[in-house]
Amino acid sequence: MSQIKLHVSKGDEVLVLSGKDVGRRGVILGIFPDKSRAIVEGIHMIKRHMRPNQMGEGGIVEKEGTIHISNLKLICPKCHQPTRTKSRVDERDVGNRKKKFRERVCKKCGEIAERN
Repeated sequence: MSQIKLHVSKGDEVLVLSGKDVGRRGVILGIFPDKSRAIVEGIHMIKRHMRPNQMGEGGIVEKEGTIHISNLKLICPKCHQPTRTKSRVDERDVGNRKKKFRERVCKKCGEIAERN
């Protein structure tokens, strides 16, 4: 099975485009590429009824649910605007040979859209 290319990655700040949390921003905590879903901090909060166990007491626990990747838009770390990205291949010298690196580039400001 081939690896699915995603426009966002863990640690990116994103804007929610649809659903009950439309217009809110959050940071991606985890990604599930095989399901094309992500967990975003403070977005799509769900309630789980937990049974008490040795790790802690039970009750109703509120946590983040998953949201589909297509409902997220990357926020550029440089211009702080929601933007689309394009991919650029850059060759760099590593040791005594050249190696190709794939970079995400912001379409609005043209800067590399990697997190700090």
